[in-house]
Amino acid sequence: MIRPKKLAAGVAALIAGALIAPAAHADPIKIRQSYIVSVANWATILFAKPEMAKHLGKSYTFEAVHFQSTPTLIQALAANEIEVANLGFTSLPLAITNAKMNDLRIIADELQDGVPGWYSNEYMVLKDSPIKKVEDLKGKVLVSNGYGSGTDIPMRIMLAKHGLNDKKDVNIIEAPIPTMGAMANEHKGDLIAWVLPFTANPQATANLRTLFTAGDAVGVNQLGMWVMKSEFIAKNRAAVVDFLEDALRAERWYFDPANHDEAVKIAVDVTKIPAPAWQSWLFKKDGQKGDYYRNPDGIPDVAGIQKTVDEQVKYGYLKQGVDVKKFTDFTMIEAAAKRLK
Repeated sequence: MIRPKKLAAGVAALIAGALIAPAAHADPIKIRQSYIVSVANWATILFAKPEMAKHLGKSYTFEAVHFQSTPTLIQALAANEIEVANLGFTSLPLAITNAKMNDLRIIADELQDGVPGWYSNEYMVLKDSPIKKVEDLKGKVLVSNGYGSGTDIPMRIMLAKHGLNDKKDVNIIEAPIPTMGAMANEHKGDLIAWVLPFTANPQATANLRTLFTAGDAVGVNQLGMWVMKSEFIAKNRAAVVDFLEDALRAERWYFDPANHDEAVKIAVDVTKIPAPAWQSWLFKKDGQKGDYYRNPDGIPDVAGIQKTVDEQVKYGYLKQGVDVKKFTDFTMIEAAAKRLK
């Protein structure tokens, strides 16, 4: 039984209607959503301004649930411990092919890595490290947050593209994402797979340099997408649209430059990381100095997901491919977006 940390955010009740319109509902549905990294994943800040969540406390309740890496979400979904999983391009096909969860549906975008002009996760070494190119990693210790994660697989694919075997030529160990900087500085790992918001902190990266990015390894990749079971959708479609409407409204608020200072304050409140660590980049487009890309209409990059799934098959990290389009249902996020026009 998984016992993750929980972050409560609300309560509610609503709906029922074949046309996916808001309506009264006897009992609010429970929506528990996963997150890996606070702020970078929407769940921790979606309802920091509850006045924007018109349906929260009416048609659905909400709870954010913490996990160390995306592969662990598969078990949580299977055990009905969460309703929305922020799976990535590596964990979704694993859930379908290995766990045989053919009832999963991608319902919305979370964040995309490697989009030109936006941030991409970094694979970092010490500034004075003799490692200057990927080939120099042979015989070294590499640090990942978990096998099969959205930072782990691009690292392994990058090794393969440069003639290195991830099992024979390097030693890959695991550590929680917040500890990555210490792992490098204490010489416990020669290369770390690090992400926002940690890489945006000048103090955390003062002794580090980037060897390559996830975008360099696999191109544009759907680092996070919201996934639900089709059975849950069928029973609660109208309430899910309400939830997505509230979520999309909040996301657009965060990306409005007029709200930047308040968004930074929310990030500080959630993480206790001081404002200077967020001010220059949070929800901004500025390449490696900015934030991840998030689709303003909540639509994931299906072509990008398919490409990265195919690459995983090519390099042996998936036993079989997946036709991604068969596992999508964007009707609800599209209905939610129409309400906001």
